[in-house]
Amino acid sequence: MFYPKGLTHAKELGFASRQLTAIEINGTYYGAQKPESFERWRDEAPDGFVFAVKGPRFTTNRRVLAEAGASMERFITGGVTRLGAKLGPINWQCLPTKTFDPDDFAAFLALLPQSHDGGVTLRHVVEVRHPSFRVPAFIDLLRHYGVATALTDHPDFPQIPDLTAPFAYARLQNTTQDCATGYPVETLERWATRAATYAGGSVPEDFEPVSPKQPRKAPHDVFVFMIAGHKPHNPAAAMAMLNALPDL
Repeated sequence: MFYPKGLTHAKELGFASRQLTAIEINGTYYGAQKPESFERWRDEAPDGFVFAVKGPRFTTNRRVLAEAGASMERFITGGVTRLGAKLGPINWQCLPTKTFDPDDFAAFLALLPQSHDGGVTLRHVVEVRHPSFRVPAFIDLLRHYGVATALTDHPDFPQIPDLTAPFAYARLQNTTQDCATGYPVETLERWATRAATYAGGSVPEDFEPVSPKQPRKAPHDVFVFMIAGHKPHNPAAAMAMLNALPDL
């Protein structure tokens, strides 16, 4: 049980945001949220907390990504920037059936705005789930536009560990009911080590980059989220991984 017994729903974010350092908002993938909701979330979380946000499925679940401009603009102008300094990366998730079309994907990346609403910086990550994306041409496109790609541990999705933006973004999806911390401690420590390596600007040695070209080494922000799997244990997994970081 993550939340204290008797805690009201209205106080859950205030509690969670003081146990963790970031949360990925999933509801924005399924439908628009009110601007006032973003303001409330911003105000309930402490300074330094970050909200990653999933872009709407209506933007990415289409045959031609180059035609996503209007949908993307509605989302960007719909209140998400009211998170202000607490706005983290926006995750644009593609369906597993979406294959890599270099021209179409380049057109989509060109649509992603770099800022909005008085200069609020926008950071973008794309989550692709088809093996056709595991090619150097995809990495080159992401680096050209400064967009990250989501790293996952899902066995059916391609593992793309390359650094393509000033931050790294991972979504871990294999927590289990059998382990109180979702993952075995040694697995969480391994991911903590990987996160520290990414923070230093390098790809972990136990990953195989897609592209032979590596960017110049520089500090990176790192975001790691526990999603899917056995969801009740995801908060415990996140906290256990956070606890492993200072010991590296």
